[in-house]
Amino acid sequence: MDYPIQFPAQLSSHLRALRKTRGLSQAQLGAVLGVGPTRITRIEGDPAAISVEQFLSVLNALGVQMVLRQPAASAAATIQAKTTTSTTAKRRRAAKTSNEPW
Repeated sequence: MDYPIQFPAQLSSHLRALRKTRGLSQAQLGAVLGVGPTRITRIEGDPAAISVEQFLSVLNALGVQMVLRQPAASAAATIQAKTTTSTTAKRRRAAKTSNEPW
């Protein structure tokens, strides 16, 4: 099953749900990772505060993997349009305030 993540805060609930789905307590997951249950509590509370290496270790211990997937075509086009508009606007502002030719 896919668990789309768009914001770091979403990781917290997903990690907790994955652990519970596997029937693991925080102490049991900590034992697998070689850390205490307090560390698991902190990781679940703020998963963005750990390194990518640690994050991948947690995912591995939970029996899941991270997959990078491009968004659907319409979402990708929206992102590209926003990026292009933002870049163009920045260039125009810079051109107004600078005598630089580029």
